[in-house]
This record gives sequence, C-alpha cells and structure tokens, in this order.
Amino acid sequence: MITFFICLAVLIAGYFTYGKLVENIFSPDDRETPAVRINDGVDYVVMPQWKLFLVQLLNIAGLGPIFGAMQGALWGPIVFLWITFGTIFAGGVHDYFSGMLSERNEGYSISEVSGIYMGKIMKNVMRVVSVILLVMVGTVFAVGPAGLVTTLIKNGTGATGLIANTTLWTFIILAYYFVATFISIDKIIGRIYPVFGLCLIVMAIGVIIGIYTNPAYTIPELWDSFYSMHPSGTPVWAFMFITVACGAISGFHSTQSPLMARCMKSEKQGRFVFYGAMTAEGILALIWAAAGCAIYEKTGEAGAFLSTGLNEALAMGQSAAIYDVCQKTMGGVGVALAMIGVIVCPITSGDTAFRSARLTIADWFGIDQNKYIKRLYLCVPLLGAGALISFLDYQVVWRYFSWTNQTLAMIVLWTASMYLYMEKKCYWLTAVPATFMSAVSMTYFFSAPECLGLSTKIAYPIGIILAVLFLAFFLFVIYKRDPKPDYSTLEANKKKTK
Repeated sequence: MITFFICLAVLIAGYFTYGKLVENIFSPDDRETPAVRINDGVDYVVMPQWKLFLVQLLNIAGLGPIFGAMQGALWGPIVFLWITFGTIFAGGVHDYFSGMLSERNEGYSISEVSGIYMGKIMKNVMRVVSVILLVMVGTVFAVGPAGLVTTLIKNGTGATGLIANTTLWTFIILAYYFVATFISIDKIIGRIYPVFGLCLIVMAIGVIIGIYTNPAYTIPELWDSFYSMHPSGTPVWAFMFITVACGAISGFHSTQSPLMARCMKSEKQGRFVFYGAMTAEGILALIWAAAGCAIYEKTGEAGAFLSTGLNEALAMGQSAAIYDVCQKTMGGVGVALAMIGVIVCPITSGDTAFRSARLTIADWFGIDQNKYIKRLYLCVPLLGAGALISFLDYQVVWRYFSWTNQTLAMIVLWTASMYLYMEKKCYWLTAVPATFMSAVSMTYFFSAPECLGLSTKIAYPIGIILAVLFLAFFLFVIYKRDPKPDYSTLEANKKKTK
C-alpha cells in the first residue's frame, strides 16, 4: 500500500502548494461578489464556505470518481499516477479557473464566460456542447442509481417485477430532478446536500479501512505493476485518460462551478471551494481505484497479470460492482452506506446537472429566471430529453459522455489561458494542461470504436499533431490579438433580463 499512501500524500500536498500558486496567479481580491450584488433568492444566494465546499464536492462527484476510477483500475495501479497528477496540475486548475472566471463575470455559465475570452464562435460551440453534456450527465446519474436500487431490492428481498424495475426507478429519479431543477438553490441543495457530501467521504474512508484491515486484500505497488493490466488490451493512451475523468479532470465540473460562484461571499473562498473540492474528489477516486486493484483476482504470471476479476465484476453492471465492494469491505454497514453514497450522491449531481442546463439556456437567450413559469418552460423539455436518453445503452452513453466531458475541459483550459494572457499573467499554467488534454481528446476521437475507430498508428500521431497545432494557434492568436475581453455577452444578457 506504499504507492497508495504516497499518492495520497502528494494529493494533499498539492492542494497546499500548487493550489496556492494557482490562487496567487489569479489574485483574488475584496471586490463585491455576484452573490452579494445580485442576490435574487433563487440562484444567487450567499452560503457559508463549509457548505459551499460540500455542495461543490457533491455536485462534481456523484458517480464519476467511483465508476470512472473502478473502470480505470482495469489498467492496474498506473491509474494512480493519472488521478494524482491529473488532479493537481489539470483538474484543480480547471475547476478553480472555471469557478473564478464565472465569479468575475456575474456568475454566468461557462459557455458565456468562454465567449467573453474566446469569441462568439466558441461561445456558441460551448453552449451546445454544455447543454448536451449536462443532459447526458443528468441521465447517467439517474440510470446509475436506479440500477443500484434495483440491485439492492433484488439482493435484499428477492423481489422481481415492477418494484425491481430499473426503468421505473429512473423515472422516479427524473421526477425528483424536475422539482429540484427549478426551485431555489437553498431550499434543498443548500440544506441537505452537505450531509450527503459527508456521507460520500465517510463511505470512501470505510472502503479504504476495510481494505487495510483485511489481509486478503493487497493494493499492488506501482513498481511491481508498471504496465497495463487491462484484460482487453485497451491502450492506456488515451483511453485511460478519458475513462477516469471526474477523478482527475472533468469538463462537467466547469458547468457546476458557476452554481457555487453565484453563492460565494468572497473571492478568497475560491481555492478551498473549487481547488479543494477537486482535490477531495481526487482522493475519493484514488480510494475507489485502489479498491478495484486490491479486491479482485488477477490472472497470469508476474509481470503480466490481468485484471480479469475486476473485469468480470464490472460486466455484472457498475452498480452491482459498487455494491460488491461496499459489502466486501464493510459488510452490512457498507450496504447501508452504498444506499446513501452511491444512490443519493449521484442523484444530487444529476439534479444540479439539469439545473446548470437550465441556467446555461437562460444565459444563452437572456431568459429571466425569477419566475416559476419561465423556469418551467426550460425544465420540461430538458427532463423530457433526459427521459428519452435513459432508454439508450448505459455504457454507450457513458463513453460519449466521457469524451464530450474531456473535450469541454480542454476548451475551458484554453479559455483560462486566454484570460491569463489578457491579464498579463502566466498563461502557461493553463496552456500546458490544455495542450495535454487536446492530445487526449483528439487521440480518443480518432481511435475510439464509437468515434472514428482508426488504428493507434494513425490516431496517435494525429492527436499529438493536432494538440501542437492548437498550442501554435493559441500563441499566434495572442501575438495578434488586442488583450481586451469582449463583455458584449454580459451586457446583452443584462438588457434581455431587464
């Protein structure tokens, strides 16, 4: 378990060192925040810092650092490196800037913020991509918990039929989303979500204690298993980097950060709320990846072990695999925590996903959200789209979600790079991870079966070349561009809402 504890220590140290560097470069000040200035009692509501952190963690976490990390464990302990360094140098940076740039621009959605610094074309691209991603996320975070509820009912009571039907529970969860999406953010989210955030943390602690105290489970060391253990031979690049999204870097987070940016009393809360929540999610992902590596049987010989046991567990369904981990590490208590942590917590990310989709469209068309009826105009079609997507194959939706997710993260990092250039600050802080994520996203697009499905001999060089071209184009643009942001989006939306 030495590798695990080293990565855990590096993650925590990263928050206090690199996170502080990121904060210093951004330079938060004492200006009046949107929560104080606007405070509409619906989406702009001041909340205390501890509550902001727990709600942000719950909003960005859900199933992501659990399902994604366990799938990433198929590659073996090398996934620890991506979770650790991805969180510190990419995910934390991405989340901090997406939240703080929104906070600096009236708390607007990330698509509108991107338009300010990247232009109208990118603004429209981000609008479409954001809404599609958010609806997919909301649907994934409905189907996943519904599947686990069904598993618990079947295992606990042996019941079958309607009560143990995943579709039924999916629609029940979507019905809850309908309510939570349009009511005031402090009515449900601000009151009870911090409790569920604590449950997510407690569940992860219980899993790692269960592994540590059971001599039958051993987390493999990186130096003994520095190779891909994936049973299907799926390449590490770029598939592992797409699969483990929420536990390292996730574009979905940039759609959630504006929710808390609208509730901050001070800019100086940003590092704890945004970078801190991402660090906490990285720790959660590290624990679940360790569980996937430690609990399940591996076949083969030394130097060539494959994660066949974990592969078989995941083949039974991701919800069933999570249930199995909780039961093996914590017994009956684990099952109870699984009900809270892996059912309730994803649901609380799903409803904020649909809420963010509503706000993105509202910002897009300048629709005032103070009245219930106008919020309902947006909620009904969004939840209807989610209901239709829920009938699609879960694994396929997850893969498309993962790629769209990382592509959005790439764009947000380029947006942050442009902001830093305009502020005459070190834009390499975000340009380097932006280039890396460009290579990941483009390589996956060209090589993944659900995308173009080209051979790695073709996809690898194309992905890397495109990433270099993106960087070159960025450097060319900042060389030619007048370093002044375009605030026309904000002014236009202000006039529309008035």
